[in-house]
Amino acid sequence: MFRPVRWLGAALAALLAPTAHAADTVSFGLDWVAEPEYGGYYQALATGIYQKYGLDVHIVQGGPQVNNAQLLIAGRLTFDITSNAFLALNFAQENIPFVAVAAGFQKDPDALIAHPGQGNDSFASLKGMPIAVSTDTRASWWIFLKAKYGYSDDQLRPYGFSLTPFFTNPQDVQEAYVTSEPYLVHQQTGQWPVVLALPDAGFDGYASLIATSRKLVDGNPDLVKRFIEASTEGWYSFLYSNPAPAFAAIKAANPDMTDGLMRFGYEQLKARGIVDSGDTKRLGIYAMTDARWASFFNQMAEAGLYDKSMDYKAGYTLQFVDHGFGVQK
Repeated sequence: MFRPVRWLGAALAALLAPTAHAADTVSFGLDWVAEPEYGGYYQALATGIYQKYGLDVHIVQGGPQVNNAQLLIAGRLTFDITSNAFLALNFAQENIPFVAVAAGFQKDPDALIAHPGQGNDSFASLKGMPIAVSTDTRASWWIFLKAKYGYSDDQLRPYGFSLTPFFTNPQDVQEAYVTSEPYLVHQQTGQWPVVLALPDAGFDGYASLIATSRKLVDGNPDLVKRFIEASTEGWYSFLYSNPAPAFAAIKAANPDMTDGLMRFGYEQLKARGIVDSGDTKRLGIYAMTDARWASFFNQMAEAGLYDKSMDYKAGYTLQFVDHGFGVQK
């Protein structure tokens, strides 16, 4: 049985260390606005964990009109959240010198939601039904659903990052995050929607990965290591200690975040093992393995998204993960 270590020992070790790191400025881009899905980062910021590791971290929020991936590639961010494993493999496919260095989510929280009592209660039942998904999704996990369930692009409908169509049309089916939209639907209608979580369809990709440049990995691996270890400590503190510091920091950054939605997202992260499950119990939060990357790549190559001869391993590195940091026997 593995469990998160308590951080007193780590804190004492840091205080007793003979040499302290000079504070390195780190700009870290999210792929959406502040919410519990980034709780570990805000916890590390709010509780001084980043400072303890010699890091001056500035979190840059994302959103529908913000492309932090482009800012990363342009050199304006040190790290960013790369939403899913597709984007990491796209680095390799396009020979872009950036890599995923850690997998924040072991389970992708993407889902489709539907109204109860309409017969739309399984992925298979949605074949031929109109489904609203974003442009990014059409180029990623939609392709997986097409290959597995026989969906076609004729089913696609525009997705405007709004639940209004869902509230007005009982046949509406749209993409969602398991940590947010179900709660909002329940608040509005008094009913929980049907939630079809992507991992339940057999989708094997990592999500919420940390990405950075090959240049930084090769030139300053200590900075990458410190950022990942500090963030790891932040996640264990957020999930298994007192999440209140992160909640306060998230609300300060995003005043639209309600207490109820934040608590629901937090509970879903834990109940579904989105951050801490599977390989993380042995290897630590952010775990990645060659075997799982191979499984995902082969799954997507079979779906026709990637050439089977592609060097997919160029899109990630295991250098900074899988060391058991944060877990004990």
